[in-house]
Amino acid sequence: VQLQASGGGLVQAGGSLTLTCAASEFSLDYYNIAWFRRAPGKEREGVACFSSRPGGTDYADAVKGRFTLFKDRAKNTVTLQMNSLEAEDTAVYYCGRRHWRGFYYCTLDAKDYGAWGQGTQVTVSS
Repeated sequence: VQLQASGGGLVQAGGSLTLTCAASEFSLDYYNIAWFRRAPGKEREGVACFSSRPGGTDYADAVKGRFTLFKDRAKNTVTLQMNSLEAEDTAVYYCGRRHWRGFYYCTLDAKDYGAWGQGTQVTVSS
């Protein structure tokens, strides 16, 4: 099981970045996938998740209206489009796969996920 996160970088406040989580050895259609982030000195927090049930996504309050998830079935990827970035969004971003295969609504609880990718650094300058 592998998840590969990519797309991070340095951007000015108000700018945009697109993160991609690519899955190998399993289909994203059967698992919840979530993005988490960890800022220096802070706990890991859930950002957004994509349910394996049709039409199900959830976002942390801090990113609602600014971040959007997309799934590309052909590429087996989940993309996090991040707009109107703020300095508080600076963190290492990880994608994770829910432990259980099946059709569930996703959560933003890190305990429900594993198979973490290596993370990608997002830095927003103010």
